[in-house]
Amino acid sequence: MGKDTKKGKEKATKAKPQTKEKAEKSSAPVSSKLKDVNSIQVRHILCEKQSKALEAKEKLDAGVAFNVVATEYSEDKARNGGSLGWMERGSMVGAFQDAAFLLPISTCAKPICSPLTKTKFGYHIIMVEARK
Repeated sequence: MGKDTKKGKEKATKAKPQTKEKAEKSSAPVSSKLKDVNSIQVRHILCEKQSKALEAKEKLDAGVAFNVVATEYSEDKARNGGSLGWMERGSMVGAFQDAAFLLPISTCAKPICSPLTKTKFGYHIIMVEARK
């Protein structure tokens, strides 16, 4: 009887991470739900070091607006709120483009961001403001 109880607890313990994993997957963007487009209005935060990018991601997760975090953390010319403007498919680095075109539209106040995306330039956190 003790073993059954123990197994039951193990199953319950294992179920919690699976539930969390499913929740994370369901909140992740799904490309099949997005309209196929060739242009996106995109913002990003670019950091050379992963630790700095993770710090920026923590600020976003805490509810700080994307443009505020980008101004403070981004290390490129798009430092002014992270705006790159309208970008066409084929004009971006592969990993950046792949991540960006999977994202749904969101706002700076409530951004839906990519996970850290590594390119030859560093670590990006990406959000999309419009699609066409």
